[in-house]
Amino acid sequence: MSLEAAVPAFIILIASLSFHEAAHAWAADRLGDPTARILGRLTLNPLAHIDWIGTVLFPLVGMLSGLSLIGWAKPVPVDMRNLKAPRRDFALVALAGPVSNVVLALAAAVLLKAQGGIVPESGQTLLTTTLVIAVVMNVSLAIFNLLPIPPLDGGNVLAGFVPEGAARMIDRMRPYGFFLLYALLLSGVLTRFVFPVSDSIASWLL
Repeated sequence: MSLEAAVPAFIILIASLSFHEAAHAWAADRLGDPTARILGRLTLNPLAHIDWIGTVLFPLVGMLSGLSLIGWAKPVPVDMRNLKAPRRDFALVALAGPVSNVVLALAAAVLLKAQGGIVPESGQTLLTTTLVIAVVMNVSLAIFNLLPIPPLDGGNVLAGFVPEGAARMIDRMRPYGFFLLYALLLSGVLTRFVFPVSDSIASWLL
């Protein structure tokens, strides 16, 4: 990715991840757990959510070098003891993150249509380029985070709606989740089966 494209992409990534984490905090607060709000995570301020390695270093290196690196933001703390139905409500808190990215993707697509849609690359303005990146990136974040692998949101959503024994098995996978994700990435599984789904949805929105 060129430097000209990397700058708006990085800004959109930081904003999207901050919105994503704030959505987790908002959902947790609405469902009875004020922990994230008390700790200052119910905010769109990126400084409350970024992890300097996972949110800044890894994405920048990946964008500028083309390396396949998986980034992350600081997880929102949730005290399940404050939730009325801990497993179910924790799943809803997890689901709020990807849903927030879908909302951002739809909003960016609507704004893009309102200002004339995609034009030939030579005639694209910075606003057009930024909106296209926002659609593609937020769709990708939503689909990726919905993979049923802890610590991704999809793993937490799945654990909330399966029998307790299966949920405990999913929980035991949590320490190995990132190793599994990198195995799927490096083996080409994500490239062949997951990324085409997000690309198709983004293309449809655009």
